[in-house]
Amino acid sequence: MFSPYVEIARKSINHLHIFFKQLQRYVFFWYECEFVKMSLLYLIKIICTCKYKGFMFFLYFLNTSKYSFAEKQLSLHKSHVMQPALYLIPVTLGETDHRKVLPDYNCEIISRIRYFIVENVRTTRRFLKKNNPSIVIEEIHFCVLNKHTSPEQISEYLAPLAKGESVGLISEAGCPAVADPGADIVSIAHRKNYRVVPLVGPSSLLMALMASGFNGQNFAFHGYLPIDANARATCVKMLESRIYSENQTQLFIETPFRNNKLMEDIVRICRPSTKLCVAANISCDDEYIWTRPVKEWMGNIPDLNKKPTIFLLYK
Repeated sequence: MFSPYVEIARKSINHLHIFFKQLQRYVFFWYECEFVKMSLLYLIKIICTCKYKGFMFFLYFLNTSKYSFAEKQLSLHKSHVMQPALYLIPVTLGETDHRKVLPDYNCEIISRIRYFIVENVRTTRRFLKKNNPSIVIEEIHFCVLNKHTSPEQISEYLAPLAKGESVGLISEAGCPAVADPGADIVSIAHRKNYRVVPLVGPSSLLMALMASGFNGQNFAFHGYLPIDANARATCVKMLESRIYSENQTQLFIETPFRNNKLMEDIVRICRPSTKLCVAANISCDDEYIWTRPVKEWMGNIPDLNKKPTIFLLYK
């Protein structure tokens, strides 16, 4: 028969286990909680008065899954420690509520970063405030990335990583580094052996492909087509030929104010049976996604002026 003190110790451990469970979301270091420290000191005092069997009984509990909760809390804390990295932070594709397309985890990461590489400081500030109204913008450091940024400047933008500080890369829309100058930043980060972490968010390219009904196992994105009319016509014909010869979906984009002209060219150049998917303002309130044979688009071309649009071709 175990000493009654040991029974008290056993019950106390059970109570502590329940207490730990209740604090699991809030306490990272179990030994930092004053109540827990006092309780453990009390238990140790009790055990020191127990006989050998009582002491062995207590040791048994030390090795049970219940008492291993402290180790779980330490592991939980480690998972919350943010390791220095270049975080690729997606943004909304328009005036969409960020809560519809961005997970809460992104907001947690963003709130911990003080260095950002951006295309436009003003729009980035607005995005950060929407994600976390309590963020202090004055404490944030912004580096502007555009076509005029030199490789030397880009390298300097990553300097905080060498000091143990994380850096966030934010595009003007959707996912950074895809059809975006941010790719150069990521390339340099890899060369310098910095950790690169892509966060989850909306990609207009993948969302358009998902909604098109086209081949999602073999596809190619070509970015912007040539501005010159003859070169653009040649390019469209070449892309259409790859649809049939390689069974490959073709994706491309155009500057929004030239969308209507590109649409007219596609309808004029491509075969009547070739399928065209038009995906405009993806994830926004006025989202427009339709897939039809080219012949059905004739005389039914929508107004895509100044609307971010993905064009997809398939057979």
